[in-house]
Amino acid sequence: MKAEILDVRFIHEGWSRFGIATVRLADGAVVEREIEDHGNSVGVLPYDPERRVATLVRELRVPPLFASGEQVQLEAPAGLIEDGSPEENGRREVLEEVGLRLHDLEFVGATYSCASLTTEKLHLYLAPYGRADRAEQGGGAEGEHENIRIVEMPLAELARLADRAELTDLKTLTLVLALRARHPELFAA
Repeated sequence: MKAEILDVRFIHEGWSRFGIATVRLADGAVVEREIEDHGNSVGVLPYDPERRVATLVRELRVPPLFASGEQVQLEAPAGLIEDGSPEENGRREVLEEVGLRLHDLEFVGATYSCASLTTEKLHLYLAPYGRADRAEQGGGAEGEHENIRIVEMPLAELARLADRAELTDLKTLTLVLALRARHPELFAA
């Protein structure tokens, strides 16, 4: 027997939908499981291979504020996939958040961000840029109250943060490790 969703009742519908699914498991047991659904997203780590820096953002994320009092997270630019491809949405998010116009995106993977709770599949990319790619000020989309602070950080420092387990955002940690694995010369002393 295969697992089967028997029913889903949504208890909240806003930016995200929160629901309770009644599921018959493969062994025949019937259980309830929570679902959070807000669509898929994209995360991009823009990096300048000449200067050996990456451009990230610091912004408030309410769940970490609630869980541990963290005022801001250091993150790769990211956002929801709206109209268009993940690549188009990634370029738009990076332009809005950090003001860079990206050309080439290197696909890292698409993964569920937290498969035990959310339907979100996160599409991850690395993206080289140069000084000439600075097109706008950045800081986030008008009216979204993101209060983004742009951070340009040396790749060596980003690697140290990863090594010391100080990157608390999973997409950012994944992207930093992928950049290091695929382009180790950018991290050489």
